[in-house]
Amino acid sequence: MTADREIQDEIQDEIQDEELMGIAQDPEQALRLRRSLRTIADATTLGPDLRDMARSVLSGRVDAKDAFQDPCYTEAVFQRMHEIRRAADDQTYAERQQSKARFTEWDARQQAELDRERAERDAPVHGSGRGARPAQR
Repeated sequence: MTADREIQDEIQDEIQDEELMGIAQDPEQALRLRRSLRTIADATTLGPDLRDMARSVLSGRVDAKDAFQDPCYTEAVFQRMHEIRRAADDQTYAERQQSKARFTEWDARQQAELDRERAERDAPVHGSGRGARPAQR
C-alpha cells in the first residue's frame, strides 16, 4: 500500500468531534480543532513531525492532549512558528497586501466549509425512512 493510500485510509477513519472534548471546551471548538488537524495532516509544506502528529490524533492512535504535550511535536510547532514569523518579517508591503487578500479569500472558503459542517453536525437525525413508524400503542 502506498503512503498516500495509507493516509487516505487513516483520514476516512477519522475521529469525531466528541473525541476531542477532553481538550476542547465546546463542540464548536472541537469542530475547529479537528479541521485544523486535518489541514496540518494534509499540508505538504509542513515537516513530517507535524503531519504525523495530526494524523495520529485524527486516527485515534494518539490522544490530542498527549500529542500537544509531546516535546517532539511542540518543538516542531515552535520551529514552524519561527519560520512563519521570519517569512512575514521579510515580506515587502506589496507582498503583505497580497497575503492579506489571499487570506481573506481563504478565510471566506473556510467559513463556508465550517457552516456546511455545522449544518451537517446539527441536522436532526431521522429514521431510515424505510417503514420507520412510531410505535403503535
